[in-house]
Amino acid sequence: MCSRTGVQTFGNYFSFNTGHSQNSHSEHRCNQLINNEYVMIRQASDCCMYFCLCAQQIDEEVSKLLQLKAQLGGDEDKHTFVLKTAKGTRDYNPKQMAIREKVFDTIIRCFKRHGAETIDTPVFELKETLTGKYGEDSKLIYDLKDQGGELLSLRYDLTVPFARYLAMNKITNIKRYHIAKVYRRDNPAMTRGRYREFYQCDFDIAGQYDPMIPDAECLKIVHEILSELDLGDFRIKVNDRRILDGMFEVCGVPDDKFRTICSTVDKLDKMSWEDVKNEMVNEKGLASEVADQIGEYVSMQGGKDMAEKLLQDPKLSQSKQACAGLADMKLLFSYLELFNVTDKVVFDLSLARGLDYYTGVICEAVLTQTTSAPATQERNGPAGEEGVSVGSVAGGGRYDGLVGMFDLKGRKVPCIGVSIGIERVFSIMEQKAKMGAEKIRTTETQVLVASAQKNLLEERLKLTAELWDAGIKAEVLYKKNPKLLSQLQHCEETGIPLVAILGEQEIKDGVVKLRTVATREEVDVSRAELVEEVKKRCQQL
Repeated sequence: MCSRTGVQTFGNYFSFNTGHSQNSHSEHRCNQLINNEYVMIRQASDCCMYFCLCAQQIDEEVSKLLQLKAQLGGDEDKHTFVLKTAKGTRDYNPKQMAIREKVFDTIIRCFKRHGAETIDTPVFELKETLTGKYGEDSKLIYDLKDQGGELLSLRYDLTVPFARYLAMNKITNIKRYHIAKVYRRDNPAMTRGRYREFYQCDFDIAGQYDPMIPDAECLKIVHEILSELDLGDFRIKVNDRRILDGMFEVCGVPDDKFRTICSTVDKLDKMSWEDVKNEMVNEKGLASEVADQIGEYVSMQGGKDMAEKLLQDPKLSQSKQACAGLADMKLLFSYLELFNVTDKVVFDLSLARGLDYYTGVICEAVLTQTTSAPATQERNGPAGEEGVSVGSVAGGGRYDGLVGMFDLKGRKVPCIGVSIGIERVFSIMEQKAKMGAEKIRTTETQVLVASAQKNLLEERLKLTAELWDAGIKAEVLYKKNPKLLSQLQHCEETGIPLVAILGEQEIKDGVVKLRTVATREEVDVSRAELVEEVKKRCQQL
């Protein structure tokens, strides 16, 4: 890099050499050129030094930015945003919601027919409220971050919040239904109706009553709902936790393994007996001969006669709690006979229901692809003799001790309840709708107010308001001058059954032309009688 000293030396050297010139004018001219050159070189030197300093500062700033980028993470850690719903959840379009509302309406009408009233509880509870109520399924509870000093969790079901509600409000008897969303951190299977966010439809009877009467009514409710929804052939399996515990006791299961072995038995609807036995023996440390004894019992299915037979069983009859459960099972089937539902109910010793809070009768309804097996057939009979299960659609049981867990004095309120698996039901109904030819209506509009000529928007709006005020479900297209054909096509596409057509002549005569979309029949109706005529026709449709 050039320096001022270097330039001066160069100038002096040049002047020395030119000092021997014979021509003084030439010498003066030469010195002038040297001075000009010196100024230019000096300016260039200063610029060079400035740019060198700037480059050094730029390098330092770039280095700082690179270090900051390394701390924040490079581009390789960035992901393209994908617009989708969270895993285990879904959206519902208008047609799907129409099917869903129909299912809800069927279920609610049944609950109300049996005298139930409804309640609601928060979507999240204190974590300690839910802890220790679900056995091995407790790992599926969604925990929330600490907010304001409270440890919270999303509700896993509607039963534990209901028990908390009873204890907190000191309620000793109620017949209630509750339809709301629950959350489970499970592996979702969307095509089979298994989600992480889903609805439960619960019906529960709380209170001290004579044995098995409320239990029988709960099973009757499940039978009514599944029959009315027309999902296909179904079977309601029943068992009793006291029978299960007595069975484990006489087979030699240690007391501290009752609940964990019960959870394994509960997997028999998803796993073969060999896999279930392997889990009992190799994962949970149960003796192989004990597992084999359990296997003999859990293969049994039947009805009232099987309960009588098991009461005479040499081993099972040695357990007091098993005998108490079997006696109640006989009584339950007696009431079910009066309710005319025994054709769909089977006493199944493999039914376990893994939740810890069950204390008595338990039940589960499953859909089958073929006709159910005879009532006395064992579970693992020859192929083709038993219906193939396509999934549980309802379940429940008796939980007499759950409310007492929340009461400071431990006061118990006996409870029995059932829950309809609405997501599984909805998946089946949706599939049936896709296969069927029936058109699904997504609105309940009864009549469209239309015009046959232009400049009749005000008249259409006035008539629409009259229909709304009379409680008629009416629509009008949001155009000043829609074509009549477009208005009629809208009715056909959306399933609106009636069209009230206004024209200049109709307005002059004080009538409305009422058209039935399906038959295309048209009649003139007096404006004063239109509301009653629409109501009458809607009742006939």
